[in-house]
Amino acid sequence: MAQKILIALDDSANAMRSAKHVAESFTKDSQVTIFSVLPDTAALCELNSPSLTKLFEEHQAQFCYLEDQKKELIKKVQKEARDLLIHSGFNKDNIQVKAEVRKNGVARDIINEAGNDYDVVVMGRRGMSGIKEFFLGSVSQKVVQGVKDASVMVVS
Repeated sequence: MAQKILIALDDSANAMRSAKHVAESFTKDSQVTIFSVLPDTAALCELNSPSLTKLFEEHQAQFCYLEDQKKELIKKVQKEARDLLIHSGFNKDNIQVKAEVRKNGVARDIINEAGNDYDVVVMGRRGMSGIKEFFLGSVSQKVVQGVKDASVMVVS
């Protein structure tokens, strides 16, 4: 049975495993959205104020370059996931790639996207230590708790 699937994708190995799981486990006529949340650094990169510290001014361009590289990496991973799905038999017209600048936090932005009538959200589990995850929580934990109208599958 065809489903509407949301793959929440970042640049981690676990995230790509979630795309592989969808490719191997779901019917090929499903609608798939590959969704990534991008860092919101535009304001910081364009910031020009006399109150900025000299150290920040000296490293601002390097920081913005790294953030641009991160965005390019996300685009590359999204393309790899899309190619993987197509190669496994999904129709390219049934695959949407979507990236949005972070608005409310990564987990909340995924939860908001999941509210668009998806049947299932598939995402990788972050490689956080047990203690750190207990105190800080993980994006996948927050999504599991926050998504109300879809199933959430966390792939290890």
